[in-house]
Amino acid sequence: MKKAVPHGGSGTLVAHVSSALRQKILAEGLKPGDKLPSEARIAEDFGVSRTVVREAVAALRADGLVEPRRGAGVFVVEPVPASVLPFRGVDHARISSIVDLLELRTAVETEAAALAAVRRSTAQEEQILSCHARVQECIEAQVSTAEADFALHVAIAEATNNPRFGEFMRLIGPNAIPRTNLERPPGRDYLAQIFREHESIVAAISGRDSEAARHSMQEHLKGSERRYRAILIARA
Repeated sequence: MKKAVPHGGSGTLVAHVSSALRQKILAEGLKPGDKLPSEARIAEDFGVSRTVVREAVAALRADGLVEPRRGAGVFVVEPVPASVLPFRGVDHARISSIVDLLELRTAVETEAAALAAVRRSTAQEEQILSCHARVQECIEAQVSTAEADFALHVAIAEATNNPRFGEFMRLIGPNAIPRTNLERPPGRDYLAQIFREHESIVAAISGRDSEAARHSMQEHLKGSERRYRAILIARA
């Protein structure tokens, strides 16, 4: 029987399937060496494409929970201590740790935006626009924009048509949107500024202007870095 899946883009579906598989491993007490259902079976159970399943499994692999073995399937592995997993040591209580991650994201995502502008398909452009609109819906509904924001950045990475960019974003995961961990939720003016910055990026990608896309993404992430540095100074 198919399980209910949320509406939304591939980033949302991947997050849903990977979360459900993670819960399956924990709830059923699967041990190292136990095998997950086949890719085809998982796709059928969740009513998603096999591409979504592969990306969900890649997210679990990045978390050190499973290991795909060519020709044999996907197996549960001995958990790796969170402290040694990449990007799991980001300390949101330390602004300097957030700034470190933003510097890395700037180096990767500015190029991703530029590539997306020249490589994106019409379907990928539509996905980016949909994710952008979802951020605005969240702002208007006064609910957290973190998931929608992350989905937008993943959609841009996927539009490079280089799978490594998408893998990088999913490897970072929720750490990519650190404002969810601030002591006080961001205000409406702050979110409106973020939306305008996103709007500039999306417009450049839609218009196939790679230099404008690169510049807009750099300004967005550097702007975030400046805002967090301001918080650091204010705390001093």
